[in-house]
Amino acid sequence: MADKAFILQRISIFAGSEFDPDSDEQVSTVLRNKFNICLPQRRSMTAAMEAVASDHEIIDLIIKYRAM
Repeated sequence: MADKAFILQRISIFAGSEFDPDSDEQVSTVLRNKFNICLPQRRSMTAAMEAVASDHEIIDLIIKYRAM
């Protein structure tokens, strides 16, 4: 569980504020407003993030966090 807490801490540092990485709405808002990343339409939020994972390290961290 310490790994999940560490990943959450890194996500918060990148975002500049705390938010729930499990909330699709919050993730979408942070990526759009803070990083100017618009997610493509996919069947799931995870699939949309995987499509643009190379755009910023925070996306990979959110995917890892959700997988734990």
